[in-house]
Amino acid sequence: MHFLKLILRNTLRHKLRTGLTVLGIIVAIVAFGLLRTVVDAWYSGAEGSSETRLVTRNAISLVFHLPIKYQERIRKIQGVMEITHASWFGGVYISEKNFFPQFAIDAKTYFDVYSEYIIPPGDLTAFIIDRKGCVVGRKLADVYGFKIGDTVPLRGTIYPGTWKFTVRAIYDGAEAKTDTSQFFFHWDYLNETRKRVTARTERTTDWVGVYAINISEPSRAAEISSEVDAMFGNSLAETRTETEKTFQLGFVSMTEAIVVAIRIVSYVVLLIILAVMANTMAMTARERTSEYATLKALGFNHRFIAGLIYGESMIIALVGALIGILLTFPVANMFSEKVGTLFPVFGVSAETIYMQAIAALAVGIAAAVLPAFRSAQISIADGLRGIR
Repeated sequence: MHFLKLILRNTLRHKLRTGLTVLGIIVAIVAFGLLRTVVDAWYSGAEGSSETRLVTRNAISLVFHLPIKYQERIRKIQGVMEITHASWFGGVYISEKNFFPQFAIDAKTYFDVYSEYIIPPGDLTAFIIDRKGCVVGRKLADVYGFKIGDTVPLRGTIYPGTWKFTVRAIYDGAEAKTDTSQFFFHWDYLNETRKRVTARTERTTDWVGVYAINISEPSRAAEISSEVDAMFGNSLAETRTETEKTFQLGFVSMTEAIVVAIRIVSYVVLLIILAVMANTMAMTARERTSEYATLKALGFNHRFIAGLIYGESMIIALVGALIGILLTFPVANMFSEKVGTLFPVFGVSAETIYMQAIAALAVGIAAAVLPAFRSAQISIADGLRGIR
């Protein structure tokens, strides 16, 4: 008890210095947590993918599409439970800064394959009936204020013109990590409109972006993927089929340099606060050299002296960490509101909290190592020499 009281008194002896050090740790822990959350958000699509879902795309690139007639041929493969298709639209809502994913889908099958998107049955029926209807995610609706019955105009970039859709349903996610920032509308509407306004060629109509396939067993993913790709080998549009997770990680790999940079910055933040913390503990130990020598003269051993320094360092680090972790949540929420739908899933994970706590613990221990060693090794005579 007296030992802890002595540590607390030492910690509060220089309130300004201690307060500034704690503030620095708080800023570092919040920054570290926010950066780690950004990295988690980058991988959220892959982490939230289904083990029983495959994605088939054009073997050359996503830029090239696949014939709609592939769908029924793939459906006949043994092990394929359900299949649907989706095509990237790439429209602009009012301004280019209002980015959110937009897909033209097979309305009758898409939400069977993606069962994690929860839609009230009545709203889903209303969407299926209305060719110009659309379905928006809950997060997307919250950000832009979309309500059922609203008209949403999109200015086409890939498909020129102004396209107007009526919100018929708002979907929720089955889990917190489910993406609820997407916009879906009828592929039939897009296809039929393209047929009317362009010359009918195979490259402009009756083509889709990707096929999403639900399979019976995750263990058969490689087998079914190979069978799908072999079926369309040497055709006009060869395919590449992979698990949904692999497909999502392909997008992440395009921006891998950014993710690596964010990770590096997060660790640099910890190194900076470690340097600040180490400087604080070094100053503290240097100022109390004579006190530690006096304690040694009274019979206290070097472990006791080291314990005082480690204890003070740990209290400062853990107090800063606790406050920093608590502040990470409101800061992350504010950041999520600012970026809108840029990160579909943005939340502080339990793993991030553990990493923040471990980082603070490591900083507290590392900052005290050298001051504790020097103070414990100093002789009584050398320590008392500075007393006037």
